[in-house]
Amino acid sequence: MKEEAKQQVRRDQQIKRMKTATWILIIFAIVIAGFIYIKSIPPPPGEYDGFARCIAASGAKFYGAFWCPHCAAQKALFGSSEQYLPYVECSLPDESGQTQVCIDKGIKGYPTWYFADGSTSTGETSLETLSAKTGCALPGQSAPVATSSLPTSTGASSAALPG
Repeated sequence: MKEEAKQQVRRDQQIKRMKTATWILIIFAIVIAGFIYIKSIPPPPGEYDGFARCIAASGAKFYGAFWCPHCAAQKALFGSSEQYLPYVECSLPDESGQTQVCIDKGIKGYPTWYFADGSTSTGETSLETLSAKTGCALPGQSAPVATSSLPTSTGASSAALPG
């Protein structure tokens, strides 16, 4: 009888461990499912989504390099809307030179903007200048910024190509 009681206690402990393990797996699965669901929700639209898309549609191109602080600052002006910019990466992954597309375009500094009218802007370019050059209205405005209202020099600097 004593042996039967010990076996019953072992079975009860085993059942208890199985129930605990099952609950842990269920909780883990719920956490993972919740994480996947949250990751699948698209981010809210950025303030400059329409503006950045319009710039891309205008034919403008933004040439830059991943290591360039001025390029990072230019992108930061757009916040989460930077994903819609017509960005062209010029630097090779090991920073040893330029991509062929940037060599062919004659890019000498970053950031460089090329516009559909053939003009360029090198250095950090203001949103107002981008509006005027692309014909895209800034958020909250019904028309692009007028060219005559822009300063003649932005005073922005650009990052030179490495050695």
